[in-house]
Amino acid sequence: MKKQTNNLIRIQSAKPLRDFVVLIEFTDGTKREVDLEPYLRGPIFEPLRKSRSAFLSFSVDHKVGTIVWANGADIDPDVLYKRLTPAWMETEAYTRR
Repeated sequence: MKKQTNNLIRIQSAKPLRDFVVLIEFTDGTKREVDLEPYLRGPIFEPLRKSRSAFLSFSVDHKVGTIVWANGADIDPDVLYKRLTPAWMETEAYTRR
């Protein structure tokens, strides 16, 4: 029986650059500038959109490998790594049909 290994790619570090753009380094060594603005939708993200200092208060939770804020907001690292469409955009597109 093969031992399962954890090959999930997670966020290793994140550094703010400008506006909502963050330089993210993933655990596989990939570095990417990511504009987080499209992902900051919904009530939990509203304070982060309205206040630059609140947005900049993010940290990397190394236990789960993602960006987090003190108010409980976070963004799935798979979404950022794979450049997936934010859920609110998918929902909006679906409801327009």
